[in-house]
Amino acid sequence: MTPSETPVPQKKTPLSARRFVLLASVAGVGAALLLGGPHETTLPGLTPPAHAADAVRQPSGFADLVAKVKPAVISVRVKIEQTAETTGLGDDGDSQPGEAPLQKFFKQFGNPGLPNGMKQPRQTVTGEGSGFFISPDGYAVTNNHVVDHANSVEIKTDDGATYTAKVIGTDPKTDLALIKVDAKTQFAYVKFSDQAPRVGDWVVAVGNPFGLGGTVTAGIVSARGRDIGAGPYDDYIQIDAPINKGNSGGPAFDIDGNVIGVNTAIYSPSGGSVGIGFDIPAETAKLVVAQLKDSGHVTRGWIGVQIQPVTADIAESLGMKQAQGAIVAEPQAGSPAAKAGVEAGDVITALNGTPVKDSREVARKIGALAPGSAVKLDILRNGGTKTITVTLGEMPNDRQAKAEIAPAAPANGAPHLGLQVAPANEVAGAGDKGVVVTGVEPAGPAAEHGFKTGDVILEVSGKPVAKPTDVRGALVAARQQGKHDVLLRLKSANATRFVALPLG
Repeated sequence: MTPSETPVPQKKTPLSARRFVLLASVAGVGAALLLGGPHETTLPGLTPPAHAADAVRQPSGFADLVAKVKPAVISVRVKIEQTAETTGLGDDGDSQPGEAPLQKFFKQFGNPGLPNGMKQPRQTVTGEGSGFFISPDGYAVTNNHVVDHANSVEIKTDDGATYTAKVIGTDPKTDLALIKVDAKTQFAYVKFSDQAPRVGDWVVAVGNPFGLGGTVTAGIVSARGRDIGAGPYDDYIQIDAPINKGNSGGPAFDIDGNVIGVNTAIYSPSGGSVGIGFDIPAETAKLVVAQLKDSGHVTRGWIGVQIQPVTADIAESLGMKQAQGAIVAEPQAGSPAAKAGVEAGDVITALNGTPVKDSREVARKIGALAPGSAVKLDILRNGGTKTITVTLGEMPNDRQAKAEIAPAAPANGAPHLGLQVAPANEVAGAGDKGVVVTGVEPAGPAAEHGFKTGDVILEVSGKPVAKPTDVRGALVAARQQGKHDVLLRLKSANATRFVALPLG
């Protein structure tokens, strides 16, 4: 199957705009010292570079590693039955999105649908991905998007044998799936790494790109902790070992043959590899796979708050020295957080004594804990600090565990807000709390920060507002206190969030 190909904004730097510089001394001795080689020169009193010994220990090739791990890597082939859907027969532009050929045919004769009793024909779609065995009894890991909605799953091993597999469980939030092959044989398998890779470490990816069969590519770990917007628990490892369509679900190995990640997404303007791939870390995969094996599904801890990152503007308005942590836009009614006393405007700065960087880190750490466990939240409230203990609930199946309910507000230095407001209790449908936005200046800072007509301002600088003069007074007070930004608590159609607006 195809790794997700549009998770991040696509931006390329033309080769013509890049510069490659090679430095060398004009002196023979200097060139030998800089470039090295079979006749390296060392001046008296100097020792060889510290990295020289490490360079000698680097692998000259990956053949031994590949021979060790490749038998555990499998090709995954799925069949999905679905109703034939297309945009029409040809490129005439008359068909509507999702309109099937028979629908178009009968529409030509005045019938927008199909005749009574006539059903849309079904077709079988096939797809191919990758995976790997994690135990000798046939348990294997792949991506959720490889086996999602599959009617049948077939795997092919490195020696050419084919087996039928069944899906044990899937986790769409991390794009992982566990499948099982029942056969009277012992399969070669690999283990997840117990150690997180470092940026710059070697990595070898094995998979089934473009359905070609077992293929090996190599590169290095380019970055860690990547958030590509694919899900609420993004924490990807970025690698430059080429991965392509069909590599989804395949493993990425360290030089010891341990799985450091599961290939799942690529950055690609063209559909092919450009050297930027993303792997689900082994640490995450181990936790998810263990739960899938035990129960077929994943349960996650839940505190029930809408949170968003602390931007520089929000940090300044709250008097924080650093823009880090997660600000609570609203605790959900009856949630564990609400019962424990968490309030809107609280900034979560640490979990169980460990500082958190942003809202996504809070979501990941809470989600990794078991329901029923207790977690200590370090809270910043009204300039003071306190610790609140919350007993986690279980993530409801119908909820989206998104860390960023509201988009971060962009910085802007405009001198006015560009808002027209009225008491909410005087506007039909606006409720009885706060002031409702009745007009937004198109070029004003409020519009740039996402304000829309119908939004309700509940608080300004942490104080409830009920009429326009309350808003005006809070703005004047904030300016007199020397603040450059003012923090507003805003309720929109779907969520409540905090927005920091600049004071000109």
